[in-house]
Amino acid sequence: MKAYRTGTGAEAGLQWVDLAPRALGAHEVRVRMQAVSLNYRDVMVASGHYPVAVGQPILASDGAGEVVEVGSEVSRFRVGDRVVTTFFQDWASGPQPARAELTALGAAIDGVLAEEVVLGEQGLLPVPAHFNARQAATLPVAGVTAWTSLFVHGGARPGDTVLLLGTGGVSIWALQLAKAAGLRVIITSSSDDKLAQARALGADRTVNYRRHPEWQDEVLKLTDGLGADLTVEVGGAGTLPRSIAATRVGGTIALVGVLTGMGESINPLPLLIGAKRLQGVLVGSREHQEQLQRFVATSGLAPVIDRVFPFAQAPEALAYLKSGQHFGKVLIEIG
Repeated sequence: MKAYRTGTGAEAGLQWVDLAPRALGAHEVRVRMQAVSLNYRDVMVASGHYPVAVGQPILASDGAGEVVEVGSEVSRFRVGDRVVTTFFQDWASGPQPARAELTALGAAIDGVLAEEVVLGEQGLLPVPAHFNARQAATLPVAGVTAWTSLFVHGGARPGDTVLLLGTGGVSIWALQLAKAAGLRVIITSSSDDKLAQARALGADRTVNYRRHPEWQDEVLKLTDGLGADLTVEVGGAGTLPRSIAATRVGGTIALVGVLTGMGESINPLPLLIGAKRLQGVLVGSREHQEQLQRFVATSGLAPVIDRVFPFAQAPEALAYLKSGQHFGKVLIEIG
């Protein structure tokens, strides 16, 4: 069984390995993987820069495939079922557990960038009926993070204004969900071509942050000086001060990523005097993914997939994601 493990040390990348299939536990399921969706977290894990201790795991958390074997006590799935992973294997519902990250695929435990994987039945969900494996593979991190940022932590309601940064997987999922729910969307990018694609998906206003380095001022102009009700912040330390400034008094900044770094201190005064809420978002539970999947089933929404790489080109797929050229999701096809 072929798989990709991370190497050892910084910038180690991926190692192509051949592993013996392991026996199933009573409540486990063997899945023949068909598609894997990459996230920036995978770049961090593969390069040795992830802020959680990892060994040499099989990379990636987001995948979809077909059940080929079930354990003796499995009740949720049968052979032939189409399934998609959940990010956390032991967070079904309720508040986030204190050590949830230790049960997240592709870092502290083995992930899904392999021909076959064995997972507990509680860590899988049925694929939405109108999704293929590629589309389903985008759900566990990008889709769920967008969902929880907007509607669980952000409390967004029809008519609210949402600010999205960039055009990667989370931001484009958030754009699609927001428009399907009746929200007004402002989105940023350094590329006019990508902004045009975002407008084609329904973005109401766009800001080129290369042309407008103080892009928070442009957001304020577009909101009559008030700011966005909710900002989905994917950049981290390099963009967070501007995101705070671009958010209205009493609004929420959902911090979901650290693409621009983790090392700078943040002045708390704008949060204090603006009564703004900074909310960390670490994906979500299986219940949150179930909510998202019900929404896409009724809305007919389909995720945006930028490019699909063959299994043998997984390192190239990771490099392409790291380059930032993509619009939407980057996938690897296995089956």
